[in-house]
Amino acid sequence: MTTPSLSETDRQRLSTPLTIGSVQVHSRVLQSPLSGVTDLVFRRLVRRYAAESMMYTEMVHASGICSARKLEKVMDIDPDERPISIQLFDCRPDFMAEAAEKAVAEGADTIDINMGCPVNKITRKGGGSSLLRQPEVAEEIVRAVVGAVDVPVTVKTRIGWDDDEINIVDFAQRLEAVGAKMLTLHARTRSQGYNGPARWEWIKTVKDHLTIPVIANGDIDSVASAIACLSQTGADGVMCSRGTLGYPFLVGEIDHYLKTGEMKRSPSLPEQLACAADHLRGLCEYKGQRGLFQARKHMTWYVKGFAGSSELRQKFSRMESLEEGLQLIELALEAIQEQTDRAQANV
Repeated sequence: MTTPSLSETDRQRLSTPLTIGSVQVHSRVLQSPLSGVTDLVFRRLVRRYAAESMMYTEMVHASGICSARKLEKVMDIDPDERPISIQLFDCRPDFMAEAAEKAVAEGADTIDINMGCPVNKITRKGGGSSLLRQPEVAEEIVRAVVGAVDVPVTVKTRIGWDDDEINIVDFAQRLEAVGAKMLTLHARTRSQGYNGPARWEWIKTVKDHLTIPVIANGDIDSVASAIACLSQTGADGVMCSRGTLGYPFLVGEIDHYLKTGEMKRSPSLPEQLACAADHLRGLCEYKGQRGLFQARKHMTWYVKGFAGSSELRQKFSRMESLEEGLQLIELALEAIQEQTDRAQANV
């Protein structure tokens, strides 16, 4: 995709800090919360290339926080990683309020409420996108959390349950009225899951009806798509999700373009694999054997775009030690070098 250009009006608007209630963020590009992905190790990698962007923890179940003697590891926050938001989910306002208080005590700059997760095990319990069908409950949750904490409260949601129940305009207005300070909108219905194109036109519609910032989410997988979305919707920023899997450089690339108007050089395949090695080491140091098992999926996301990558992904999915993983990365680097040498020999 050819990178579209922003209008001068959009450029000026997007070059200013993003104001979320009492919090100012010096980037209009946010890293989405992703279950099983956006832990402390991953966030550090993203922030290496996007120092000023808002990061989000993995989604945290409020009732689990309220009943736990020790807070979940997903709430671990590095004091140096500000700005940071902790995302909570549940359908009970009192549990959400208590969990929010604990999240703020851990250092959260904002509290984000998940009202968009489409996964059955979440929606069956009344959380995530099921709240789109319970706007009164959603209002009570936001009202309770706003009353419990002194940091801004934000919401991430979808455009509706399905094509017959797209109620996002009324839903968003209700949440703004009870104190939400920002809305991130994934421009798909719950029934779509992650299939089909994101319907950015709904982001523009919602933006036209709210006064709080609206952040665009869905199909933001490159600088070009981010600029196209911002130009089409008038959104106040973009949130990157699946585009960062195996590519933690994306948030920084978009941020750089918005601030300078220039494309940042994309990392070479060897540079991407060096980042993968850092990610692998970090997960093993941070989580031990569990980190190694989690690293399997991350490594398969990094290893692509060169001859032999498919076979290496299969090996990564079964790796049994840090040493084995690092050896596989060396094999990947050798394969890339051989491919480069052959290409140069044929010139």
